[in-house]
Amino acid sequence: MATSDLIASFILQAIEDSNGFAELQRSALAEMFSCVPSQINYVISTRFSPERGYVVESRRGGGGYIRISRVRQSPRELIMHTVNSVGGSLNFATASAFVSNIYETGIIDKQTARLILAAVGDKALRPIAPAGRDTVRASIFKQLMINLISE
Repeated sequence: MATSDLIASFILQAIEDSNGFAELQRSALAEMFSCVPSQINYVISTRFSPERGYVVESRRGGGGYIRISRVRQSPRELIMHTVNSVGGSLNFATASAFVSNIYETGIIDKQTARLILAAVGDKALRPIAPAGRDTVRASIFKQLMINLISE
């Protein structure tokens, strides 16, 4: 298992053990995993982003810490938060992170996740000029999300 995976697993376990949030010291984690603090930053920024349902607060300095909280929301609130987070442009990697978060919380099943990703993927958007794909992707993604909570 790669060091980044080990760090991410450790942080996830700390969050679970602490009732939805963990306070960690970057330097202590770096020492524990025999890596540089920037690798800790990398793991946090890529695996614990708002798109993935986390809030990260940090204080630098000698007694600095990183506090990572899992955002707990109802399915409707999570979908609306996702829609409001998209903005006017959305790349595929960010769309994938949003879908992954929604899937991991159990709001959608694997087939629905795959369909959403297919609908906003570059193959589906091929007729659109590359410069306009992220704008169209954002629009389609928002409509798909809203449709998930519409009755």
